[in-house]
Amino acid sequence: MRHNKKFNHLGRKTAHRKSMLANMAISLIQHKRIATTLAKAKALRVYVEPLLTKSKDDSTNSRRVVFSYLQNKEAVTELFQNIAQKIANRPGGYTRILRTGFRLGDNAEMCIIELVDYNENMLKEKTAKKATRTRRGSAKKEAAPAAPVAETPATEAAAE
Repeated sequence: MRHNKKFNHLGRKTAHRKSMLANMAISLIQHKRIATTLAKAKALRVYVEPLLTKSKDDSTNSRRVVFSYLQNKEAVTELFQNIAQKIANRPGGYTRILRTGFRLGDNAEMCIIELVDYNENMLKEKTAKKATRTRRGSAKKEAAPAAPVAETPATEAAAE
């Protein structure tokens, strides 16, 4: 029985899995996006999002906790200095997984995992798109522009 065994073991022993997830988290923090398989990306999301939440509180204890997971000073510094300011007012959901297709060699499903606040293309679309919708669809019904009233010859003569 597999009671209470919720996370994906990724076909690896515990030490290998932990070091692989730590390396992937370091790469994600440094490069802001990485390409990997879908299973690894989902496991990485579960691994890295609590660390990103922990980075919002810049205290000695939270730095030590994050360093115990990552074991990389440069990544911890980048996380607490730059990334923490960008995600300060986001309540969660710091990463985005975009599926990219299947790998040719073994047909594994590939994807890109990225930090949400660092994708400028999607941020531009979101700010430009701000449309409000209602349940009744009244936003679809646009008021027709008023046709300009053509002046009649009588009003033109009176104006002269």
